[in-house]
Amino acid sequence: MTLIVLAGTIGAGKTSLTKLISDHLGTKPFYESVDDNEVLPLFYKDPKKYAFLLQIYFLNKRFESIKKAYKNDNNVLDRSIFEDSLLFHLNADLGRATPTEVRVYDNLLENMMEELPYAAHKKRPDLLVHIKVSFPTMLERIKKRGRDYEQIDQDPTLYDYYKELNHRYDQWYADYNESPKMQIDGDKYDFVDDLDARREVIQMIDDKLATLDREHANND
Repeated sequence: MTLIVLAGTIGAGKTSLTKLISDHLGTKPFYESVDDNEVLPLFYKDPKKYAFLLQIYFLNKRFESIKKAYKNDNNVLDRSIFEDSLLFHLNADLGRATPTEVRVYDNLLENMMEELPYAAHKKRPDLLVHIKVSFPTMLERIKKRGRDYEQIDQDPTLYDYYKELNHRYDQWYADYNESPKMQIDGDKYDFVDDLDARREVIQMIDDKLATLDREHANND
């Protein structure tokens, strides 16, 4: 079994790349619950009230997706459970969560990660693919996809939130050591609209998987 998980800030292109990889591998994609997420619009209206509820919602959905993904081979998830802490702690630092909510969340995440090997038969993904985009690209992608509650025009305070979120992903990726990882330059490779870039990105992922297979074979 090969489990690939995508990581990246809002608007990085995780959903698009998940579909490209899953189509290439001929397997099922697992997407983050967004369009049918009843909590997300509430969070954007009142972050302080709904930040904790939203993160618990996402954490539950991600845990569920990981369990389902391991029922078949070579599945792709468009969001890593390992990013949950980054997202929630940013909200906490912005005053959108209480210390009690942070403790409850951290304890829950720790317990879930301890149970993951038993629930999904493997504790870690085989490869994490991080899509790195600049802040201007992030804003452009958010505007392009047109979700009203995400738009800075609707809520100017989102500008600083998005900027800090994008900044924190750099350190998050540098610190990530739960599995093999690779980074895609989302500014350089516009795999959403550029067919050549799409081919190059898929080839990069194929090459990384082949390298990991060789390393595993040599270690056996």
